[in-house]
Amino acid sequence: MANITKKVSWSSRTDEFGQAGEGTPLLNGSEQPRPSRQLSGRGSLFQIGRLSTVDLEEEITSDEDSLRGRPKEIPHNEKLLSLKYESLDYDNIENQLFLEEERRMSYMGFRCLEISRWVICGLIGLLTGLIACFIDIGVEQLARIKFHVVKENIEKFTEVGGLSISLILWAVLNSAIVMMGAIIVAFFEPIAAGSGIPQIKCFLNGVKIPRVVRLKTLVVKVCGVICSVVGGLAVGKEGPMIHSGAVVAAGVSQGRSTSLKRDFKIFEYFRRDTEKRDFVSAGAAAGVSAAFGAPVGGVLFSLEEGASFWNQMLTWRIFFASMISTFTLNFFLSIYHNNPGDLSNPGLINFGRFEGDSVTYNLYEIPLFIAMGAIGGLLGALFNVLNYWLTIFRIRYVHRPCLQVMEAMLVAAVTATVSFTMIYFSNDCQPLGPDHTEEYPLQLFCADGEYNSMATTFFNLPERSVRSLFHNQPGTYNPLTLGLFTLTYFFLACWTYGLAVSAGVFIPSLLIGAAWGRLCGIMLATITSNGSIWADPGKYALIGAAAQLGGIVRMTLSLTVIMVEATGNVTYGLPIMLVLMTAKIVGDYFEEGLYDIHIKLQSVPFLHWEAPATSHWLMAREVMSSPVTCLNRIEKVGTIVDILSNTSTNHNGFPVVVQVSDNDEPAKLCGLILRSQLIVLLKHKVFVELARSRLTHRKLQLKDFRDAYPRFPPIQSIHVSQDERECMMDLTEFMNPTPYTVPQETSLPRVFKLFRALGLRHLVVVDDVNRVVGLVTRKDLARYHLGKHGLEELQLAQT
Repeated sequence: MANITKKVSWSSRTDEFGQAGEGTPLLNGSEQPRPSRQLSGRGSLFQIGRLSTVDLEEEITSDEDSLRGRPKEIPHNEKLLSLKYESLDYDNIENQLFLEEERRMSYMGFRCLEISRWVICGLIGLLTGLIACFIDIGVEQLARIKFHVVKENIEKFTEVGGLSISLILWAVLNSAIVMMGAIIVAFFEPIAAGSGIPQIKCFLNGVKIPRVVRLKTLVVKVCGVICSVVGGLAVGKEGPMIHSGAVVAAGVSQGRSTSLKRDFKIFEYFRRDTEKRDFVSAGAAAGVSAAFGAPVGGVLFSLEEGASFWNQMLTWRIFFASMISTFTLNFFLSIYHNNPGDLSNPGLINFGRFEGDSVTYNLYEIPLFIAMGAIGGLLGALFNVLNYWLTIFRIRYVHRPCLQVMEAMLVAAVTATVSFTMIYFSNDCQPLGPDHTEEYPLQLFCADGEYNSMATTFFNLPERSVRSLFHNQPGTYNPLTLGLFTLTYFFLACWTYGLAVSAGVFIPSLLIGAAWGRLCGIMLATITSNGSIWADPGKYALIGAAAQLGGIVRMTLSLTVIMVEATGNVTYGLPIMLVLMTAKIVGDYFEEGLYDIHIKLQSVPFLHWEAPATSHWLMAREVMSSPVTCLNRIEKVGTIVDILSNTSTNHNGFPVVVQVSDNDEPAKLCGLILRSQLIVLLKHKVFVELARSRLTHRKLQLKDFRDAYPRFPPIQSIHVSQDERECMMDLTEFMNPTPYTVPQETSLPRVFKLFRALGLRHLVVVDDVNRVVGLVTRKDLARYHLGKHGLEELQLAQT
C-alpha cells in the first residue's frame, strides 16, 4: 500500500487559451504530470471558483496506483492573487530616448542631479520631522484636555458617589474622538487604516498599492492617528510615522502633487519608479527615526525591506534624511517645551536612559533572557493567530464603512469601560512622592498622599506607561496589577489592530511585553535569595517589551538597533538581539509575522528574499505564463489598440519581435515595451504615416513620458479614428532593446534571484534561437510560495 502525501501544483492556462500547455510539476519534487492528465475523481476535492486543493492522504492500492501513476494537479487560478495590484518598474528602460538624453547630459548636469537627490532627502527629513512634531503636540494637548476633564469628574464623584457618570463620560469622550478618526478613514481614505507598514513593505518589494502614497492619504493618516491615540485605543502613534514619511518622500521627489493638480516643474528627472523607490526608502527611514529617535535603526529598517536595490550613496542619503528628521523633531520640541536648543527629545517615544545598576546583567541571566524571548514568540504567535481570525471575520461581515465606524466606537467604549473597571476594583495604592513621574495620578479610594497604581498604566498615554514600567522604582506595581493588565491589554490590542483607524502596533506590543517582563523581574526577585540585587524589574521590563514586539512583528536586525538607540545604552545590545532572534524562531514555528499575515490576506503578490527551499528542480518553463502576446517592431495601430483594450488579459508588458528572414521562420525577440509607453505613443499619435507628412509634431522626448507618470491615462480615453487604425507604429526608438531574458531550462531559484535582485517586472523566457516562449512576472513567482496551507488560507479569505 503506497501512502501518497499531500501535493500541490499549478497547471498551465488551459482555461484561458483553450489548449493544453505544459504541465506544472509539484512543489515537493514529484515527477511532472503529463499534459493530458486530468483531475482524478478520487480523494478530497475542495473548490472555490477554479481553485482546488487536493488531499491525497489516503492509502491507494497497487491497481489504483498503476492507474494513477501521476500526481494530481490543481487548475490554474488568477483569483488567487488580486488583480488590482500591479508591479512597479524598478528596471531602467534603456531605449534610444534614454541613451540620447544621457549622452547630451554634461558632467555638471550629473553633479546637479546628485545634489538634487541630497536636497530632496533633506526636505524629506525636514517635513517628516515637522509632521512628527505636529502629531506629538496634537496628541499631548488633546489628551491633556481629555484626561483633565475625566480626572476632575472622577475626583468629584469619588466623594459624593455616582462614579457611573464618570465611566459614561470617559466612554463617550473616547467613542466620540475615535468616531471622528474612523469616519475620515472609512469614508474618505481606507488605505490610511492601520500603521501603513505592510503597504510600505509591499511598495519597497515592488508592488504598486493603489493610493498608498497620495497626499490625501497623508492628511487622513495624520489626523486619524491623533484621534486614535487621544481616543484611548490600545494603539501607538509611532508606526504610522513610517507611512507618513514614505508619502512625504513620494510627493517631494516628484516635484508636484497630482491630488492638488499642481506641478512645480522641479525634480522632473526623478519621475520614474526607480528613483521614487529610493526616496520612499529614505522617507520610511525618516519616519522610523522620528518615531523612535533611531536614525541607524531607520536605515536598517529600509535595508531589510529593500536591500537588493541599495548602493553606498543611497545608504548615505537615507541616513542623512533620518538624521535631519531626528534633528527637526528635537529642535521644534525643545522650543515647544520652552528649552530651545535642548535636543534631548530624540523621537516621539522616549524610553528614558537606563543608567546605574539597572544596566548591568550577568552571564547566568542570558538563559533567562532567551526563555523570555521564547515566551514573547509564543504570545506573539497567539496574538497573530487571534488577529488573523478576527481579520477574516471583518472581511466577511464588517466591510461596510458605517459598520467599521460602529466597530471602532464599540472598541473605544469597551476599552474605556475595561480600563475604568480595572482601576475601580484595584487596591494597589502607592505613595505619591515629591519626584513622581505620573502625569495624571488618580487617588480614587487610596489614602491621602497615595495614588492608584493601575491608573498609571490605563489612565495615561501608552508611551508614558511604557516609560513608567521601565523606570519606576521596585515596588511600584504589585504582581496582580501587572498580571491583570497584561491579560486585558493583550486582548484589547489584538481586537484594536485592524480597525478602520490609523494606528500602530509597536507601542501596544511594547506595553504588553513591559508589563509581563516587569512581572517576571518581580517573581525572580521573590523566589531567589539575592534576586532583589540583580533582578531589576525595569531591566526585565525592557527585555519583555523586546520579546513581545519581536514575537508579533518578527523584525530582528532593525528592531535590535531601534531598541538600543531608544534606550540610549548599547549594554543591552546582546540580550535584545538574542531575545528578538529567539522570539522570531519560536513565533515562526507557529505562525507568520503580523504584517506578513495582513499582506497575504490582501492577496498581494509579495516576494520574499529567497525562492522556496525545494524548488531547484523547477524550470523557468514551469513558472512562466504562456502563450505570450507579442508585438512586431513595426505594428499596426489598430492591433495595438485592440490588444490594450482587451480586458481579459490586461497585460502590462509586451515582447517586441522581428522577422529575420522572408521564410516562415518564427519571429525573434528584439525588445520589450510597456503598456504605459504604448498609451503615451497613442496619445501623441506617433505614427509612421504622420511622421512622413507635414502633420508631424515635435519629436517625442522622455519628458512626455515623465509628465504622464504615474497616472497614465486608460486606453479607453485615447481616441483613435478608423483611418488612424490603419496606420503603422514603429516601436524601435521606444522599446527596451536589451530586456533581461533566461533560457527555458533555467532553474526557479536562479530566475527568482535575478527577478528579485534586479527589481524586474517582466522576465522574458526564450528558447535556444531567441524565440519568445513565455514571460515570468511577479505573480507567476508569488504562486510558488504558497503551499497547501497558504492556499487554504486564501480560499477562506476569498469565500
